[in-house]
This record gives sequence, C-alpha cells and structure tokens, in this order.
Amino acid sequence: MKAVSIAQAGGSLAVSEIERPEPADGEVLVRVHACGICHSDSFTVNAAYPGITLPRVPGHEIAGTIEAIGARVSADWTIGERVGVGWFGGADGTCDSCRRGDFLTCRNGKVSGISFDGGYAEYTVVPADALARIPAALSFEDAAPLLCAGVTTFNALRHSGAKAGDVVAILGIGGLGHLGVQYAAKMCFRTVAIARGTDKEALARELGATEYIDSTAQDVAAELGKFGGASVVLATVTNGAAMAATLGGLAVDGKLLVVGAAFDPIPVPAFALIGGRKSIAGWPSGTSKDSEDALAFSALTGIRPMIETLPLANAQEAYDKMMSGAARFRMVLTTGS
Repeated sequence: MKAVSIAQAGGSLAVSEIERPEPADGEVLVRVHACGICHSDSFTVNAAYPGITLPRVPGHEIAGTIEAIGARVSADWTIGERVGVGWFGGADGTCDSCRRGDFLTCRNGKVSGISFDGGYAEYTVVPADALARIPAALSFEDAAPLLCAGVTTFNALRHSGAKAGDVVAILGIGGLGHLGVQYAAKMCFRTVAIARGTDKEALARELGATEYIDSTAQDVAAELGKFGGASVVLATVTNGAAMAATLGGLAVDGKLLVVGAAFDPIPVPAFALIGGRKSIAGWPSGTSKDSEDALAFSALTGIRPMIETLPLANAQEAYDKMMSGAARFRMVLTTGS
C-alpha cells in the first residue's frame, strides 16, 4: 500500500510503498478514504510527542471503511462499515481515569498517528475502541476534520455549562473557530465571533454568528459587556494575550474555555477572576463516542467544515499549507479509494 511517513524529526513527508498491515486482537483494518491534516500532526513530524518513535505515519482525522476485523472485536462492527478515528486512539481500561469511566483522560491513552500509524495512508490498523460511525449524510472528506476540530469544539461547548440563549463567544475564526461558530449557533447560543480585522465578519455571520467583534479596532471585553457578558468564551486561537483580553467580558460565573494549544502563557491577574467568580478551563478532544455524537449532530444540523482536498501524493504540500496558516480552513488528503 501507499503511505506517507516521517523518518526523522523535522524531515520531509515521503510517499512510499509498504506492506499492508493486518489487524491483531482487538483491532480493525481501515481502508482510508480521506484524512484531515491538523496542526497537531506537527507533534509527529517533529517527533515532539513524549514516547513517539519514528518512522511513523501521521494523521488522526481518519475517515474510511472497515476492511478486516481482528479477533476479540465486538460483532457490532462489520466489514464495509463507514468509520472514523480521531485523536483518541483507545484507552487502557485499567488506570484510575478509566476505572471511573473517564476514558478521555486515560493515563496511558493511545493517540492516532503517534502511538500507532495514522491516516496518511491507504490503510491503517486501529484499536476497535477508537472507532466512530460516520453517518451516510457526511462525505468522507467532510467527516475527517470533524473527528478532531469538530469533536473538540462540539464537545467543549456541550460541556461548557452554557444554556440556550446564553452569550457564547468564539475567539478566532480558523480551523477550529469556523466550526465552533456553527456549533454554537446550532446549540441556540447567542453567538459572538471574535477575530482580527473585518475580513471574516461576513463569513462568521454566514456561519451563524449574530454579533462580530474586530479585536484590532474594538475593546473585546467592553464589547462583550454590551451583550451582558459572555457565559463562555471558547478560545480557539493560539495566543495567550488574546485569550486574556476576553476575561473582562465574561459574565458572572463566566468561563474562558481553552481549546487552542497556545505555548505562551495566559497573563491573568488574580483579581480578574475573583470578583465575578470567573474561571479558566481547558478541554481536550473527545472519545470515539464523542466523535460519533459530533458527526451525528453535524449531519442532523447541516454543519460542515470548509475544506481543501489534495491527493495523498501531495501530503507535504498540504501539510505546509496548513502550517503556514494559508488553508481555508482544513486540509484533507484523499486516497482515491
């Protein structure tokens, strides 16, 4: 089969012919139809994730069909079934988190494209507990980004504590944010989009935002205050200072919910949190069932990612475009399956 792998940290993504793997106990072989490219794939490309070994095939936004099933896999899964695999690549089932049913925070959880070869390939073997069903209404190309950017924003918002009618702001209108706006609107929040400049205002409103704040020309906190303050600000950007600038715009008991993996600190004085009982929290992606929920919700409500597709052979070009920030908004590799 054809696969794209990284052989050394910071090297190039090379297409090669390798032996097609076979599923072991508890695993399934997935014929990949599409695989999204995520900024977190840089952890694989740069060998920056703890415990990763190279060579490795990246990719944790995998959409395809079941090709073969290993032993000790539930009979609920069938050959030919449309399935996806996201960041969540399975749990050990034995750690304290798993024993409490919190598989998402498994101490020894596997990550697709890091713990095992991912979806930049024609086939991949994955643990059966990592599988999510893809509704027929979704194309493989649309489903792929929903298995990472989609489930992350969907899951964060549905666990945020915000209620229908509450003001919810989406900070950043990019790969995560353009989906966050759609989910927030479909969940019946008063959706405020926050971005730099005015060039994304028309798109944000088209996606469902009822309000728009230009963070380069307006005081974000003051503008949120005009709406009574935000119950939740979903921060999809990777800039700590931009996140901190929204804190004054949170309502009483408001929450800054961080899903953008910024490496710089969020500068927050304690008094900014105390008076209004405000909080800052993070949210990871989701389990395979969370992904399935996000896919089903997207199919039901018409939510779709904005994507650009390229064939597997152009993986380096697609990855570079994503890393440069030029993608609008998610890059997806297709295998021709």
